[in-house]
Amino acid sequence: MARCEISFPTPLPDDPHKWNGWNKYQSSNFYERLCLDPRANPSNEVIEEHCRELLRWWQKKLPLKNQPSNPLAQLLRAGLEESSRYLTEARVELLDPERRRTVDDKLAAQEHEEAMAEFQKYLLFAIADGTLTAEQEKNLMRFGSEQGLTKEQMLSQIEAKLKESGAQRAEPVAPRSAVSSAKGGGETSSNPQEEFLRMLRLSGLDDMAMTDDQRDAFINMAENLGLEADEAEDLVDLYLEETNGAASPAGAAPEAPRIEVSRPVLREAEDGPVVEASPVEGKVAAEHGRHANFQDPLAGEMLFVASGEFMMGSDAIEAAPNERPMFGVTLNHFYLSRHLITNAAYEQFQPSHLRKRIPGAGDGHPVVHVSSLEAIKFCQWLSARTRKKYRLPTEAEWEYAARGTDGRKYPWGNYEGRGDLANFADCNTDFAWSDRDIDDGYPVTSPVGAFPLGASAFGIEDMAGNVWEWCLDYYEPYRPAPKANPRGSAMGNRRVYRGGSWKSRFNSLRATVRGSNVPTFSCNDLGFRVVCECE
Repeated sequence: MARCEISFPTPLPDDPHKWNGWNKYQSSNFYERLCLDPRANPSNEVIEEHCRELLRWWQKKLPLKNQPSNPLAQLLRAGLEESSRYLTEARVELLDPERRRTVDDKLAAQEHEEAMAEFQKYLLFAIADGTLTAEQEKNLMRFGSEQGLTKEQMLSQIEAKLKESGAQRAEPVAPRSAVSSAKGGGETSSNPQEEFLRMLRLSGLDDMAMTDDQRDAFINMAENLGLEADEAEDLVDLYLEETNGAASPAGAAPEAPRIEVSRPVLREAEDGPVVEASPVEGKVAAEHGRHANFQDPLAGEMLFVASGEFMMGSDAIEAAPNERPMFGVTLNHFYLSRHLITNAAYEQFQPSHLRKRIPGAGDGHPVVHVSSLEAIKFCQWLSARTRKKYRLPTEAEWEYAARGTDGRKYPWGNYEGRGDLANFADCNTDFAWSDRDIDDGYPVTSPVGAFPLGASAFGIEDMAGNVWEWCLDYYEPYRPAPKANPRGSAMGNRRVYRGGSWKSRFNSLRATVRGSNVPTFSCNDLGFRVVCECE
């Protein structure tokens, strides 16, 4: 049964711009009319309370009927006449047991149809290139189960679509040959770690040749050997470091594989923008000869982010427990969208999203009310259109693009308390933590690119404030071991988002602040940007 995502603050705000529940009074969903969540199985008392409060809210607005030129009267328009009838109808339908059962059955059937349609869309994206990998099918099954579909329903849809399209299930070729070679060598180890490392060495892959799908397939093999996924990830990293060491000059002294990352020293807060050259700028210049920025019609300008090393996390006094401990990360290069995905871009993929826009948000504002699953589907759709590989950024990629290599506190540096750097909870908002002394110019979201002075060392904008940004990783606590291209857990209950929003206090815009929620969660201050992998 569909969840109602409309809030019902108590008391209801007098200003309709601060609450969107008022404009659902004529929804076809009776629960939505009364700002109720059907999954919560609201009692008759709760139904009565919501209906009463909503009727009272509209009653206070009735004098506006005599002020036709009043902008508020124009906004509320027909609701001044019709709201009481629609709200009363919803109350009657939900208080009658038989009628409510009919409503619930209808909503359940509607949700099932929508889930099947979404699953089929996701399936079409997965087989767009004529193949369905084991990892893609695993992700499909997980997505379908999150939508309430049974295993039998999903398998039936997959088989039917494979037969209809002529697509085939693909086998992970390289990992299979590794397994065959390992078995044919006549030497096996009782130690699963040694056996797994032997398989990796037999594959002959290095960090440039190993694809994400191959890496995932190796992790699955390790789990079949009895290893934990995290342990397997560490072993893959160890093997890749080993191969990098093997490629060093012959005269170099052998060392144990490790990632060396010098701990950056934070600069003191300054009164104005930092103008000295960043180490990132030199790195970008060195690699730009092979990887130039490019423009995508929907994602916008894609900026090249050079490979590098940095310290992830924070040990500052104000850092939360989930930002600790700090650890070294090495990343390969990638492209990241300079701006957040906009309403106009997302609605090319999902036109019906237009009705979810927050009041006053134009085409150039960042898209919100998008779950991580919807963001991932947008990336798959964009990949199918362009034949490039788009996805959400990993948490490590996001933090690196925001902080660079010099350990800065915010994307722009370390200076604070300015309204020309980011969109956050300022004097235009009405939160208990709003900073009444600063004006950033916007009460809710701002158009993308409105704060160029707040760009990171790589030129990426809006990485602090405006809207939180979904990342690819599922949430898990940090571990102190160094990592190369970390992807986080492949499964989980909550997906990470980063960056703060127009609702956040300034200190929450720090580049190391982490948030998370269930993959289906969406709200009015959470959007996303995209990565394009280098070919």
